[in-house]
Amino acid sequence: MSPKQTYLVAISTWYAAFGMQSVVFAWLVTMLLREPAERVGLAQMTILLPGMLLILLAGAIADRVGLRRQALWSQLFAALTPLLLIYFLYHQALSFAVMICYALLMGLAQAFLTPARDGLLNHVAGDNVQRMVVLASLCQFGFQIIGYSLAGFADTVGPIYILSFQSLLLLMGCWALVALKEVGAPTVAGDNKVSVLKDLREGAAAVMSNRLLRAVMVQNVAMGIFFMGSFIVAFPLVLREVFNGSSADLASLNAFNSLGLVLTIAMLLRIGHIARAGRALILAQFIGSIVLLFSGLVEQQAVFIFTIFLWGVCGGMAMPMSRTIMQQTAPPALRARVMSFYSFSFMGAGPIGALWAGYMADLFGPQLAIVISSMAMASLVLLMAFISPLWRSTMAQSPQ
Repeated sequence: MSPKQTYLVAISTWYAAFGMQSVVFAWLVTMLLREPAERVGLAQMTILLPGMLLILLAGAIADRVGLRRQALWSQLFAALTPLLLIYFLYHQALSFAVMICYALLMGLAQAFLTPARDGLLNHVAGDNVQRMVVLASLCQFGFQIIGYSLAGFADTVGPIYILSFQSLLLLMGCWALVALKEVGAPTVAGDNKVSVLKDLREGAAAVMSNRLLRAVMVQNVAMGIFFMGSFIVAFPLVLREVFNGSSADLASLNAFNSLGLVLTIAMLLRIGHIARAGRALILAQFIGSIVLLFSGLVEQQAVFIFTIFLWGVCGGMAMPMSRTIMQQTAPPALRARVMSFYSFSFMGAGPIGALWAGYMADLFGPQLAIVISSMAMASLVLLMAFISPLWRSTMAQSPQ
């Protein structure tokens, strides 16, 4: 296989496993352990916390040790982590403390894997970065649907089998990363005296000195707080408290959301280059906010899942556009560090979003928590449309 195909295999296995984890983790905390809203938010915050604290450092380290090497060891660590839950489930000793420990370990693996994997994309993309971003996004959400679907059988076959298969998928991804060989070698010499902190300052300076990059970062922070918080905390609580749902219902919700993402991304592949990526980002996030608002008002489970599907349709435009802007605008020598800031702006805000959604759900109920988050996001997007360069920006088309 070509490096591009091998890279797509690597990310496909990760996201299939990630989809399984998303459902099983939420199901174990929300429906098996029956934790209250505040503790559901705390658990989801914990899995995102290492990314908030370490992802910038991980991006700087990736430039030194090599993108492929860091991605490989991080994914191998992630492949072994489900064994912790398997052990306690087998001995019928699963507790909230064990879930928190698992969340921290898996979050640690993801914090170091994400900037390395994002940095590898440009090494395998060739001349058309936007098309590779769209292809990677298609694999991401397409294989997440597979992962969600498999995790939906947790009620039937038991979580041990689901977690075992999750671990196996991650090991398959390790094989693909090994096959990439020397792609993404270190860009900072091993004997270089420059400190990691200086690397981080250079990455921060590259982001903060560019108005377009800053605007994407602000959008990402808002998505992490208002969108991610709703997705990982409020949605499972709605299924449990309003619709009395099961693991299959939670899997269906996640799968239909990803299906919306996949349909939009497939359309982007047919359309080709989007010159007004910033404008597309603004419109997708504003319409997505309105759709999310309606999802908090519906009273039938089928309608609720359908609105989440439509929300995914909007996300399928927003996510590739924001990543394209960052990938194409970042200085090549600092790309891993800039992309680590990109990931940090989303993942770093995720713990805040999880706590936000948990406390809003505890105070007002999960449906009203979704409505509040959607209104806040819509207001921020409108503000950014007027004060940022996103609406007027143009992305040059890479040569074919």
